Amino acid sequence: MTPPRISSEALRELLEQGAAVTVVDVRPAAERAEWAIPGSVHADVYEALRRSDPTALADFHPTNGDRVVTVCAAGKTSMLAAERLRARGLNAVSLEGGMRAWSLAWNTAEVPCPASVTRIVQLRRTGKGCLSYLIGADGDAAVVDASLDPQVYHRLADQQGWRIRTVLETHVHADHLSRALALAADTGARLCLPATDRVSFEYAPLQDGDIVRVGSAGLRLIHTPGHTPESVCYLLDERVLFTGDTLFLAAVGRPDLEASAVHARRRAHVLHASLRRLVALPPDTVVLPAHTSEPVAFDRQPISATLREVQERTSLLRETEETFVSQILTRLPPTPPNHHRIVALNEAGTLPDDPTELEAGANRCAVA
Repeated sequence: MTPPRISSEALRELLEQGAAVTVVDVRPAAERAEWAIPGSVHADVYEALRRSDPTALADFHPTNGDRVVTVCAAGKTSMLAAERLRARGLNAVSLEGGMRAWSLAWNTAEVPCPASVTRIVQLRRTGKGCLSYLIGADGDAAVVDASLDPQVYHRLADQQGWRIRTVLETHVHADHLSRALALAADTGARLCLPATDRVSFEYAPLQDGDIVRVGSAGLRLIHTPGHTPESVCYLLDERVLFTGDTLFLAAVGRPDLEASAVHARRRAHVLHASLRRLVALPPDTVVLPAHTSEPVAFDRQPISATLREVQERTSLLRETEETFVSQILTRLPPTPPNHHRIVALNEAGTLPDDPTELEAGANRCAVA
């Protein structure tokens, strides 16, 4: 008898509610090291399950309640695992679609904005590490770097009594499919991008120094090329900085995607200048990046830091230009899977029917 399955959305809701459920990851250790579900436990039994080893999972016991969800890459081997556990009398189900499907799972955290009418909700694709933002003030809202289904932003805005009037991108992304154009079409919002000739769809171009209003709040565009030529950051009311993939909490953006070795070196020099511009901002400026490299826990704690903290954590920010360029080009991580295809789709403004295969895996846009 085929064991029952659970959708990634249903598991997401259980984890967001803090329900007692043991998630057991049966993938090989190397795959789990790349990305995993927060709070999951590892049983390195993938090969044993594939060869029908009767001892596979014989010693496994739930660690967080009696409900068990088994997980693999695509939801096939996890079915074998759930079958084994159910035969032992455990309440086990398999995650439908595996980690590929989980790449779309998300959770939220509110970013504190003391003494301000503005509110910021951070939306986190927990497995993929994508961070996007819903900013609301005086009934209006804007979204920065949309990476989830448009209905997610729509529902959250409706719950707050906000209308999404502006959709913003920090750059043309290489490791996830942008939902910005779809969200703008869904809400009737204005789609704004930094001025670029890379995309083939209509948008409202923004230049360095332009201010986008969200109710009484203002987002000032700061052109920060380097990760990509068009990359920008948005400074909210001179206090909160949405950095895209230019600056992370303990790393900087990589300059080599969609670039030759010569162009990557040139972009590294440009990135150094852009970062110098950012670190000149007040040290208590709150930094909100577009990605994180770790699975995002369902803890409602925002992924953020002050600019002072980021500078303390990120040694590259303290290097001279030549040392910075040399160091960043020798520390480059492997390129994101499928990034050429993802960039092409983002430049065209189109989405495939099923994005999970293209987006599977952790993001790789940072250099520590």
